[in-house]
Amino acid sequence: MTSQAPAFIYTPPKEPFLDVLYHDADLLVLNKPSGLLSVPGKAAEHKDCLETRAQQRFPTATTVHRLDMDTSGVMIMALNKAAHRHLGLQFERRYTKKQYLARVWGQVALESGVVDLPLRCDWPNRPKQMVDHELGKPAQTHFTVLSRDAQSSVMLLKPVTGRSHQLRVHMLELGHPILGDRFYAQGEALAAADRLQLHAHVLELRHPIGGADLRFVAACPFLAEFG
Repeated sequence: MTSQAPAFIYTPPKEPFLDVLYHDADLLVLNKPSGLLSVPGKAAEHKDCLETRAQQRFPTATTVHRLDMDTSGVMIMALNKAAHRHLGLQFERRYTKKQYLARVWGQVALESGVVDLPLRCDWPNRPKQMVDHELGKPAQTHFTVLSRDAQSSVMLLKPVTGRSHQLRVHMLELGHPILGDRFYAQGEALAAADRLQLHAHVLELRHPIGGADLRFVAACPFLAEFG
């Protein structure tokens, strides 16, 4: 019998209300919990999000990039227009470096590799995404297996591009959906975790004022060895 994801009800975590990793006059770095939207949704009950929480303490904070609601980890915001413009260009031109940790279903045979599959929105089933070799936008993910157990593998994922749901779909296409993924996992893979086992662990970029190299790390809540 196939396990199905329960009907979605938005119940964002209240603690910690805002986990600040770093801030200065130009940027704000946060550790987003799983289950919290990055930006407000259209419905009134979806207004609580990382951006609105950040603006309660840092009124000028604006979102530069996003994480899926179910994904946890490092997110950066700008605290002024000049910083927003500079940071936005770094993401747009792929100057940033991102590392994600994921626990996927099954034992991945390869030690490392690259998933290079173009993606587009699966419109009848949005927000799900799908592989489309004709209409999809290029998407590449480097992966390395860090460890394996009887039913899963721990993966280090380094996306080259930043497509919506990229890591989730690429792992699915590899034959190993991310545990607890309510959009793409089924059966035992869905039931194996009470949240999406995907975490934005490391973000590297340059400071918008002065250009100093910065590296931010958020402890992984579901992998003790990366705490």
